[in-house]
Amino acid sequence: MNNQGQFKLNIDFTGMMRNQQNPKGLSKEDLADLQNLLQQAQTSLNTRWQAGELDFSKLLPAMKDQVSEIVDYADNVAGRFENFVVLGIGGSALGPLAVHQALTHYYYNELPSEKRGNRPRFYVLDNIDPHRVHELLEMLDPDKTLFNVISKSGNTSETMAQFLVVRDMLRRRCPDTYAEHIVVTTDKAKGNLLPIAEKEGFRRFVIPQGIGGRFSELTPVGLLAAAICSIDIEQLLEGALSMDRWVRETQGVFSNPAQLRAALAYLSWQKGKNISVFMPYADGLKTMADWYAQLWAESLGKSYDRQGRVINVGQTPVKALGVTDQHSQVQLYVEGPDDKVITFVTVEKFRESQAIPSDPELPADIQFLGGRTLEELLSAEQKATEYALTLAQRLHQKIVLPRLNAHAIGQLLLLLEWETAYMGELFNINAYDQPGVEEGKNGTYALMGRKGYEGRKQEIEEYAKIRYRLEE
Repeated sequence: MNNQGQFKLNIDFTGMMRNQQNPKGLSKEDLADLQNLLQQAQTSLNTRWQAGELDFSKLLPAMKDQVSEIVDYADNVAGRFENFVVLGIGGSALGPLAVHQALTHYYYNELPSEKRGNRPRFYVLDNIDPHRVHELLEMLDPDKTLFNVISKSGNTSETMAQFLVVRDMLRRRCPDTYAEHIVVTTDKAKGNLLPIAEKEGFRRFVIPQGIGGRFSELTPVGLLAAAICSIDIEQLLEGALSMDRWVRETQGVFSNPAQLRAALAYLSWQKGKNISVFMPYADGLKTMADWYAQLWAESLGKSYDRQGRVINVGQTPVKALGVTDQHSQVQLYVEGPDDKVITFVTVEKFRESQAIPSDPELPADIQFLGGRTLEELLSAEQKATEYALTLAQRLHQKIVLPRLNAHAIGQLLLLLEWETAYMGELFNINAYDQPGVEEGKNGTYALMGRKGYEGRKQEIEEYAKIRYRLEE
């Protein structure tokens, strides 16, 4: 096993701090003054951890115990199937996508089978757009495709609708073996998907009871998809455990990475920075920004505090990609409203290096690029953007990953989850529910004719009568 753990991420928060270029930054005293509140948050989180409310952390050792079972299953099915399709939404889709993009070849599906290690192509259906669903199923050979249905409750309308479409197709096209083409990831003891799986003989993996979708990537929700594509899930969990120990065993805002990140976010929010930009400088982390956006928005956007008082808190996440979005969004960040705090994510050493050839025949204005590398150019662009933001007195910080490997990604996932948990304590909210989402789910049930929602359907239909439209 590779010793990926010798390298650890670090946090550079220079751009958040007050200095000669940015007198509007935070001071060490600002952070120190928050220490009592952070200590209270840590005590509260320890209590919640013991009570099973933070199982994204508490169950990590148990997840390590499942590695062999998951890898054995993945190895057994990988040679049989050419395609692996995740049916899920929210964290059930964004987590597997983020880890896959970070840790496999960027054009993984286009590689010939032998260059994928004879592993299946990887697809995620995270929406119910009929064109997209139809065109993917039209393209794939059902006899060579394995579908992973992920829903803890079995009530997820989008995922269950996809499942019904896929099951019908498999029953028609592979009538004798269709059950072998479906693996479900769901609750151990309850939910609508469990009895279907038991009756029809689908292979099952368990989503632990105390872990919500956006915190579930390091459970079978994400580990199965990763193992199918030969990602080292043991190292992924080792990285997560190393970050978990760092967060749980250290105290103080200048020692504990989750406390530091949460403190910086909270203090910047108090200064009116109600937008959090997540901007990796690595294409492999592009989808990680989508995963972070769900984690931050769904956990922290709340109407009420724990005492039931109306507070309407939250910080809107925005995803960006360096250097691409230097040419679209950074103009706004530098000269627009001063309402953002920006997190860059950089990689110290990429898996590959790409030299830029020299050519003395080229115009002098571009000859400076020759003899350098794309990594050097990428790093220079990030540092230049960082400096431009500093001159504009805009708050920013940087998470530095030593490598883009499984251990580092495990660390990053746990850091962001723990940071979110701390931010929930600072806001004094429940960071683990999503009542605003539930309203939309219930409305969907009503409009689609689910029993018990007739009253809600009538309310929505009355609302729909009042429309303001512009029509030709």
